[in-house]
Amino acid sequence: MRIRRILGAVIATAALAGLGLTGAATATAATAQGAPSYVTPSQCRQGGGTPDLTDNLCKGGTYDGEQVD
Repeated sequence: MRIRRILGAVIATAALAGLGLTGAATATAATAQGAPSYVTPSQCRQGGGTPDLTDNLCKGGTYDGEQVD
């Protein structure tokens, strides 16, 4: 009987911890999308893109579509 209570408490704790981590990840993703980001030309190149200084955008790579500052 005692083992069942302990096991139930462990499972409940793990479930609540998982929900907390999921909520934190969702909040982080929402914040990252809302803020405009700027990359340097060298960051654009390191991410595999090409900085287009006429449009001030990074074309391709990790930072595709980000503004170049």
